[in-house]
Amino acid sequence: MDYFLYLKALHIIFVVTWFAGLFYIVRLFIYHTEAELKPEPEKSILQKQYKIMEKRLWYGITWPSMIITLIIGGWMLWTNSAFLQQAYFILKLCFVGGLILYHVQCHVIFKQLQNDVVKSSSFKLRLWNEVATLFLTAIVFLIVLKSNTGFIWGMLGLVVFAVTLMLAVKIYKKSREKKEGD
Repeated sequence: MDYFLYLKALHIIFVVTWFAGLFYIVRLFIYHTEAELKPEPEKSILQKQYKIMEKRLWYGITWPSMIITLIIGGWMLWTNSAFLQQAYFILKLCFVGGLILYHVQCHVIFKQLQNDVVKSSSFKLRLWNEVATLFLTAIVFLIVLKSNTGFIWGMLGLVVFAVTLMLAVKIYKKSREKKEGD
């Protein structure tokens, strides 16, 4: 059973790198989108550089981290299937499923930007960036608290946290608009 702890450590490491990639890729999407408003040649220079950075991050860190996270997580689940008897763990797997869908949607945005298609505003992407934070918070609360009751309180805190994040993004947006207007 010693190897289980090694698997757990590796799982945590790759979860961290997966989230780091998800957090950073959307920031790059925001900068890439904002470069659309720049005059030439600045626009082309910036977007070319963002495409390179996005591609390296996405294929070099984020995708491999997700795949390794899922493989190791599956391996841990296979070696200890008792987790599947726990309601909190089933709920955690549902959030992981949502996180995978979030990752896939980020891939759609990535492919659009790589093909010079800008469909989302930087404000929408700033909100989108916070979705990963919500998944992270929910998953960590579930794994640490290991209870549905604790999860309910955690989710209540998560809702307050989400509302606070959204308000902060809106305040930041108004602050930037005011600064740009001056």
